[in-house]
Amino acid sequence: MGMNDQEEIRKAVANRRTFAIISHPDAGKTTLTEKLLLYSGMIHTAGMVKGRKGRKAAASDWMAMEQERGISITSSAMQFTYKGVVINVLDTPGHQDFSEDTYRTLTAADCAIMVIDAAKGVEKQTRKLFEVCHLRKIPVLTFINKMDMPGRDPLELMNEVEAVLQIQSYAMNWPIGADKEFCGVVDRATNECIFFRKTAAGGAQKAEITRLPLVSAEAKEKIGASQYEKLIGELELLEMAGNRFSIEDFLEGTVTPIFFASALTNFGVEPFFDAFIHLAPCPHSRMANKLDGTEIEIDPVTTPFSGYVFKLQANMDRRHRDSMAFIRICSGRFERDLVVKNHRLGREVRLSRPHGMLAGERTTLDLAYPGDIIGVINPSLFAIGDTISISGGFNYKPLPQFQPEIFARLQPKDVGKRKSFDKGILQLIDEGAVQLLKSSEREGDYIFAAVGQLQFEVMQYRLSDEYGVETILTPLPFHCSAWIIGDLKKFNKSSGSVIVKDRYDRPMALFTSQWDKDYNVKQNPDHQLVDVLV
Repeated sequence: MGMNDQEEIRKAVANRRTFAIISHPDAGKTTLTEKLLLYSGMIHTAGMVKGRKGRKAAASDWMAMEQERGISITSSAMQFTYKGVVINVLDTPGHQDFSEDTYRTLTAADCAIMVIDAAKGVEKQTRKLFEVCHLRKIPVLTFINKMDMPGRDPLELMNEVEAVLQIQSYAMNWPIGADKEFCGVVDRATNECIFFRKTAAGGAQKAEITRLPLVSAEAKEKIGASQYEKLIGELELLEMAGNRFSIEDFLEGTVTPIFFASALTNFGVEPFFDAFIHLAPCPHSRMANKLDGTEIEIDPVTTPFSGYVFKLQANMDRRHRDSMAFIRICSGRFERDLVVKNHRLGREVRLSRPHGMLAGERTTLDLAYPGDIIGVINPSLFAIGDTISISGGFNYKPLPQFQPEIFARLQPKDVGKRKSFDKGILQLIDEGAVQLLKSSEREGDYIFAAVGQLQFEVMQYRLSDEYGVETILTPLPFHCSAWIIGDLKKFNKSSGSVIVKDRYDRPMALFTSQWDKDYNVKQNPDHQLVDVLV
C-alpha cells in the first residue's frame, strides 16, 4: 500500500461515523432512524413508522413480519451522507426478545445512541444493551425522546440514567417547556435558544429553526416570564451541581452526553445530529488475537484490508433465494472482486458481488473503507464471527454469546417436508437466530434454544414463508442455562436439570428455574457456570 493509498484511506476513515441505535421497544428508535434519512436528504417526506393501513412502512423495516408488527426484527445496515460526513447506521432490533442479534450488531459499531422515552425512563432491555456497550467500551450518546408528550422531570431522568447505568451524564442541551409547551432547547455550549416550528403534520418535513441568545429580550418574551425564570434556575443548578464534560471521558465510556428532543415532530433532531457528527468517534484500531494467542492491534489505515462477519441473513431478496453475510470492514480499502483469506476455513474467497445497503435496497459497491458495512452473497463460506483479510495470521475477538432462556422441540407437521425443514433450520442456525443443542443422554435428541420467545415465532414464520414448512413447537420446562467449565464427569447435577452440547460441542446445563441453577452452582464449587461467552 503506497503513501497515496494510505492518505486516501486516512481521509475516508476520518470522515466516517459507524453507530448503532439502542432502545426499548416503542422509545422511538425507528422514527429517529427515519429522521436521519430525512435530514440527510435520502427521503423527502417521513411517513409514520408502523406501516398502518394507507401509510408506508419505515425505510429500515423490510421483512413482511416486521411491517405487520411494527417492530424492527432484523438488524439492517444503512449508509448515507449527512452534511458531508459518511454515516453508517446499524439498525438493531429493539424488541426485548431480540437480544442475541442486537448484541452481535453492537460489536460492529464504534458508538451507540441510546433512545429513552421521557415518560418511561431507562427500561430493562436498554440496561442489557448498555451493559454490552460498557463491556466493550463503546461510547454512548443519550437521546431523551418524546419531550412533546407528558413525561418525567428532565433532572429526574438524568439522575436515573446515572444510577441505573453507573455512568455520569451531561446535558448538552436543556428543554424549553415540556409536553405540549415544548418549543425548543437551550444549547449549553453557546447559551443560545433554539426554537422550532412545525412545517408539516406528523414531522413529515424538517422543522424550521430560529436561534436567539438566551439573555435576549426576544427569547424572554417568546418563552414567557415565569417559564423563563424556571429555565434560568434549572440551567444555574446544572452549572453548579452537574458533571463536567470532556470528549476523552465520553470516548472512554465514563460520561454520556444527553440531548432532549422529539423525533416525531423533529424538534431538537437537527442539533442532535450536528453534535453527533462532531462527538462520535471515527473508526479506530481494534484488538485481535494472533495465532500464538498474543494480542495485536489492527490499525485501520496501515493494515491491509480486514473485517469480520457479524451477521448472516437469508432470503433478503425473494427473487434470488440467497444468504447475505454482513461484514464490518476494520482496516484497509475494500475493492470489488477482492480475493481474501477466510481464516476459519484456511482458504481464499473472492468477494465478487459486494452490496451497500439502504433499507433492503441493494447497490453494488466498488469501494468501501473501515467503518463501512458490506453485504456479500456467499452462503456456505461464512459463519458469524469469521475474520477475513488479505494478510491473515490473526482473528478478531469472538463475538459475545448469551445463554438462552427459552427451549423447545420443533417438528414439521408434514413428514414429507423433512428435507425442506432441515435446510431451513440449518440456515436459521447459521444466522444465529436460534441455537441448536444436542442431548448428551439421548442420541439424535435436538433441542432448539433462543434468548427470547419472539425468535421462535420468527423461526416458525420464516420456515413457513420461505421454505413452505408448517411446524409444531413443543415448549420445554427449562427457563435458564449456563455453559459448564470444568470436568464434566465430576459435575453433580440436580434431577431436574439436563446436560446438552451446543453446536461447538461445548457442554451446557439447562435448569428449570433460577433456584435450580443457584443450587447447581453451590453443589459444584470446582466448576464454573458461565452466562456469557465473551
